[in-house]
Amino acid sequence: MITGKEDAANNYARGHYTVGKEIVDVCMDRIRILADHCECPQGFLIFRSFGGGTGSGFASLMMERLSAEYGKKTKLEFSIYPAPQISTALFLIFAVVILISLVHPIQI
Repeated sequence: MITGKEDAANNYARGHYTVGKEIVDVCMDRIRILADHCECPQGFLIFRSFGGGTGSGFASLMMERLSAEYGKKTKLEFSIYPAPQISTALFLIFAVVILISLVHPIQI
């Protein structure tokens, strides 16, 4: 388990560029150690939320790092989208829009 002293406060940019940058190397080191203990790792299962700063911002940073370091390995992602009926923060939807637009740019 990896813990930090603060969260991303439902902010994509904070999860990707600020808080995420501080902890991503620790996470990659832990992943590297676990992968080294496997005889033949086939890929990664990623469970995350598209809402909030950690789920959207930090997880997208982790996906970038995993792709850079383990490019040929499979990355199977299980994602949860925030629902406006349940969410306490209205701006979670904006994190999803930003994340999707970065992953699938809109062609005009």
